[in-house]
Amino acid sequence: MALVRWEPVTMNRLLTNLFDTPTGTAGPARRWIPAMDLAESDDAYVLRADLPGVDPSDVAIELQDRVLSISGERREERETGYHRIERSFGSFRRTLTLPEGTDADAITASFDQGVLTVRVPKPEERKPRRVEIAVEGSAAPAVEAGEAK
Repeated sequence: MALVRWEPVTMNRLLTNLFDTPTGTAGPARRWIPAMDLAESDDAYVLRADLPGVDPSDVAIELQDRVLSISGERREERETGYHRIERSFGSFRRTLTLPEGTDADAITASFDQGVLTVRVPKPEERKPRRVEIAVEGSAAPAVEAGEAK
């Protein structure tokens, strides 16, 4: 019976093997999906998307039928001499459904140090409205019009 010598695998060796695996254009392409955060304040929804290496002119923001779409492209940098390519490139599209009554003209966007910030003001809440009921033969309405309490 032969003895098999077992060596514990260290974290250092695992990481070395992981990062020493050759990658390049021949490997499988990874799809790039930018990270996004959505926060809510008292008066707006604020969306932030990490878009490092993306030119603001390569980003489009559209609102159609309450669906906010952010799309764009991070272009691949072609240089010679690469030994490893780990960053992902390509087109992306992220969508978010907004509440009914959102004013498309009030949406603002800014781009600072690779972070896109889109501010969507919350729609105004619809207030209940009392309707006047006319009673035949009466000079005064039975219920007055005005805001409900």
